[in-house]
Amino acid sequence: MNGEPRRLAWLVDDDASLRLVLGDSLRDAGLRVQVFQDVAEVVAALDEGVPDLLVTDVRMPDGDGIELLARVRAAHPELPVIVMSAFTDVPTTAGAFRHGAFDYLAKPFDLDDMMAVVRRALGDIEPPARTAVAHTPGLVGDSPAMLEVFRAVGRLAQLNLPVLVTGETGTGKELVARALHSHSPRAAQPFVALNTAALPAELLESELFGHEAGSFTGAARRHIGRFEEAADGTLFLDEIGDMPLAMQTRLLRVLAEGEFYRVGGRELIRTQARVIAATHQDLDAKVAAGTFRADLLHRLDVVRIHLPPLRDRREDIPRLAEYLLARAARELSMLGKRLTPDAVARMQRYGWPGNVRQLENLCRRITALLPGRDVHAADLDELLRSDAAVAPQRGGAAQDWTDGLRDWLRNRWRDSEPGTLHAVALEAFEQALFDAALDLTEGNRVRAAEHLGLSRNTLTRKLGRKRSP
Repeated sequence: MNGEPRRLAWLVDDDASLRLVLGDSLRDAGLRVQVFQDVAEVVAALDEGVPDLLVTDVRMPDGDGIELLARVRAAHPELPVIVMSAFTDVPTTAGAFRHGAFDYLAKPFDLDDMMAVVRRALGDIEPPARTAVAHTPGLVGDSPAMLEVFRAVGRLAQLNLPVLVTGETGTGKELVARALHSHSPRAAQPFVALNTAALPAELLESELFGHEAGSFTGAARRHIGRFEEAADGTLFLDEIGDMPLAMQTRLLRVLAEGEFYRVGGRELIRTQARVIAATHQDLDAKVAAGTFRADLLHRLDVVRIHLPPLRDRREDIPRLAEYLLARAARELSMLGKRLTPDAVARMQRYGWPGNVRQLENLCRRITALLPGRDVHAADLDELLRSDAAVAPQRGGAAQDWTDGLRDWLRNRWRDSEPGTLHAVALEAFEQALFDAALDLTEGNRVRAAEHLGLSRNTLTRKLGRKRSP
């Protein structure tokens, strides 16, 4: 920026402290800055000239930043506009991109992140695929990992690209697919979901592409498949990693050519459906093993959104549990429950092998079974013990824990330095062992050490070494 004539940035926000801090950062970057505290001031200033960049809040006392964006971009389509807001929801985010926002940042944001977006907006560096922060019902959280998910949802909803959603079972992959659809230009069209692991291979082809009457034994009438049902909408293919190879070949042809035949049919059918796929499996490992087609993965994995497991975003658990308890109370027409601080702490210590789906089911049981209004940690123990007796589920079948270990090793194998993986694996295993023991003893280190066959001092020393920075 320093070698060019000083460019002008307009900063619009009713928060004086933010105008001061962000304005100083923009000036330090070599920009001239003019600040405004409401929409009316900006509209009046537009009669006098146009800046090189506009940075605007969404909610202001006299108007809406999205309406200001639409007005400015209609008159000056070349003007880059960055939208920022403390209120992050999918409709607002999608609306911002629909009206031409360059990017959308959630408050509070890191100033370095904002200045990187400013440089891209002014053309100082090549822009990557831009995203936007967005919340949607069922996807709840403020952790950094979830904010990245929300940004991807808000941005990609507007783009006609295939998306691959990855994450463990129960993390909410279908919710992401539904959000991408409901805030896209296809929102008025059908959203059709199919779990490819739930059907035998011989029925999957008919379910996807349909069949003609008489095409096989029992086919008494024409059946419309999921691609036809989706029409110009969205087709969500869950557990895509379990699709048989023969079906992968046919799906690849449809994605490449946009056309197919029903089973036993002669009529060529065109499809414009957007395909969103999801899996809990490592598809790269399946490609290497020869059980998943590399060319199909390339077609599906144009953009990837990864959902973190609940144990990696424990700070989201209080808000998520509150949301799920309120929803359970509405669904069951029962009095809502309140979590006491000790109950929240108990939830945050738990490992959640079933992720958000397990928490959702727990909240339903709390609402239906527990008496009274307040929920204490002791109330959760029996419910969580019953959950612990059930093995984590993947693709609808019981999963031995060693399979998860193998998946972890495959993922780390490519990125680890030679000679280090054994030590890293042992440390990760010990950490999981200690966390589980502390979960089961409600944080009591004496009892945890006793069950593990360690002295309390040894356990304390190991925990301190693992959790030190």
